[in-house]
Amino acid sequence: MPRQREDHKDWYKLDNAGVLYTALQKEEYSALYRFSAVMDRPVDPAALQRALDKTMPRFPSFRVRMRRGYFWNYLEFNDAPGPFVKEDMSNPCQPVRYREDSGWLIRFFYYERRISLEVFHAVSDGAGSLVLFRTLLAVYLRELGHEIPNTCGVRDVDTPPEPEELEDAYARYIGKTSLHGGRERTAYPNTGTPEPFYTLNTTMGFVSVAQVKEKAKSYGASVTEYLTAVLIQTILDKQHRENPRREKPVALAIPIDLRSFFPSETVRNFILTARPSIDPALGEYSFPEIVAQVHHYLRLNVNRQRLRAVFTGNVRYQSNKLFTIIPSIFKNRGVSFVYKSTGVRPYSGTYTNLGVFQVSPEMAAHIERMEIILGQATVPRVHCASISCGDILNITFAGTLCESDTEREFFRFLVREGIHVRVESNRRCDPKGGSPCPTA
Repeated sequence: MPRQREDHKDWYKLDNAGVLYTALQKEEYSALYRFSAVMDRPVDPAALQRALDKTMPRFPSFRVRMRRGYFWNYLEFNDAPGPFVKEDMSNPCQPVRYREDSGWLIRFFYYERRISLEVFHAVSDGAGSLVLFRTLLAVYLRELGHEIPNTCGVRDVDTPPEPEELEDAYARYIGKTSLHGGRERTAYPNTGTPEPFYTLNTTMGFVSVAQVKEKAKSYGASVTEYLTAVLIQTILDKQHRENPRREKPVALAIPIDLRSFFPSETVRNFILTARPSIDPALGEYSFPEIVAQVHHYLRLNVNRQRLRAVFTGNVRYQSNKLFTIIPSIFKNRGVSFVYKSTGVRPYSGTYTNLGVFQVSPEMAAHIERMEIILGQATVPRVHCASISCGDILNITFAGTLCESDTEREFFRFLVREGIHVRVESNRRCDPKGGSPCPTA
């Protein structure tokens, strides 16, 4: 039986990341992402809905709607019926509209053997949402009669959440010293011809985890470092083919899960981004040199002390007395304007690696693979994300570009590296090379 509303907070103050994503929110754009699990048999929608009804009370920070306050937006407990599972759509990650769908900021879909979760980034980051998703899948499998233990990150839906799961971890770990980075150079934008609203092109590559690990190890790098270098190399080559008068740096936004550095069980946002880059104006880089640059940059800059100083500066800015008395409508415009300078122009795209989707052997027997999609960018470009389950690593490019140069050349590079790639896409096959065929 679902727990009563009185067991939960009536509202949640937006965390530091949530403030940003709500400021960017507009009719034609939402910061959304999707996780999907491809199961071993067709999905039972009724069983999935029963599982969802049992799971959601355990995660009150997801059972929220957005409210616009005079000074701050905030998340309010949503007591509307739902959320309800729906048949999937051809264009995932549609924008969120606060007044539609009873205000839900998360969505659940099914199609044949696929179960999908979409989350508005103001609610949670990828690591937090995977806790909800993993627990939902466990409860769903129990509804089908399977014995699934509450291990490997599956939460017990018959117990209330721990207070730490609902905390604002940024505020908990705020330090004494803040670090404000200087303005980064404008990067090669990697944009192109935008698709009609709302068309999200997705191209998924499936590779062997063992093969990628072996190749990354040959360069002395981790999987994340290696794939980051491959994407940078791909975009560098694309810019070079365009033969500009002066080539710009190629830089990626790499989300960092702060839970790896600051112990926290929060299922809300707790991330920062790193910015590895290569400047071709300095000269030509070989691929091993790019891997080495990415490797040493991340090892040097991604550490507990520096990360704390960065998010301390962000949190202090948010709590500045002058800033707090500005009406939210002006705050949002200001944050959106600053983001275009600091969160868009210095980057050529985003790559996020969620790593291994850990589940118990009892669950693993029923999950064929995991998939991830990042929703549209604020400008017409592709973003890249990856996640693995078993020996299958899913790498997905998603965006609103007509052109498919980046994803096509990325996977061709992996093939030249000796890595077997299977490709699926929702694009229509273009024999002239504009869009990849469904398989390759």
